[in-house]
Amino acid sequence: MKTTYFEEDDILVIHLSDKAITKEISQDWNTHISYAADGTAVELVILEAKAHGMIPATMILAA
Repeated sequence: MKTTYFEEDDILVIHLSDKAITKEISQDWNTHISYAADGTAVELVILEAKAHGMIPATMILAA
């Protein structure tokens, strides 16, 4: 998993897989999910991430 934050545009991109994207679905106006051909999620894009409290993100690591 890799995350990229574009500060100028306030966009957070969470890369879950290196599979090719075949379909993108908007969950609402600021959350978009991209899927591979097998139906697995490949990428999440969150617009206005900082404005919605996604940045700074808090990480919780399982022990």
